[in-house]
Amino acid sequence: MERRCHAVLDAARAAGIRYVDAARSYGRAEEFLASWLADRGIVPGEITVGSKWGYRYTGGWRLDAAVQERKDHSAGNLRRQLAQSRALLGAHLGLYQIHSATLESGVLEDAEVLTALVDLADSGVAVGLSVSGPHQGDVVRRALAVAVGGRNPFSAVQATWNVLEPSAGPALAAAHDRGWGVIVKEVLANGRLADRAARATERAVAQPWADVVLSGAVTTSQLGVGVAAVVGPAGEQWRDAPGPEAPEAYWSRRSTLPWE
Repeated sequence: MERRCHAVLDAARAAGIRYVDAARSYGRAEEFLASWLADRGIVPGEITVGSKWGYRYTGGWRLDAAVQERKDHSAGNLRRQLAQSRALLGAHLGLYQIHSATLESGVLEDAEVLTALVDLADSGVAVGLSVSGPHQGDVVRRALAVAVGGRNPFSAVQATWNVLEPSAGPALAAAHDRGWGVIVKEVLANGRLADRAARATERAVAQPWADVVLSGAVTTSQLGVGVAAVVGPAGEQWRDAPGPEAPEAYWSRRSTLPWE
């Protein structure tokens, strides 16, 4: 797995990709990324590395595990997981994000967490949040309004956007207008658009507020499809593009997809 991870990262680097996204709950992703950075002699700043805190991986490398990950948006977990991320990634860590922030978790109201995030931003690490679910836009707008002693620690947001679920678009445009970096994830709708990967990726890249579009590739061939969509001809009409679904219906279906 580590060798295949390194092969995909090598291909991404050769193609000019300069952002890599990981998380504490993505199995050994940070560890594999750290070994690649060291093996290739990549210096901090050559590639922007983003990671996330807020979930613990509990799947034990079993696709049939009862629970794959557990959410913990407490200040104590932030401190614990930040130390773990820094121990592996060191000065390479450029962006640290709340993993799947929601209104229900209360993380955007937690003064201790927000103060710690302000301190993290002051240390030189950009602070962001990822969002998920049918109310992504509401969470982004709440994050834009956060103030701790008159300061907002956030400067980036990562959200799901694709042709089936574009509802977060207006909120992401507002974040972009504020000067935040906008990272788009799940452009292939967790595999539902895999047979139209190039067009789906092209549509995401074309959004004027999208700064980074994650490929989600796990093989070099999948990566090649995404790269080709970015560098290929743009502006052609996608005549058979599927229309958007109601957010609640989209996310309900997503929750039934197998964990892979």
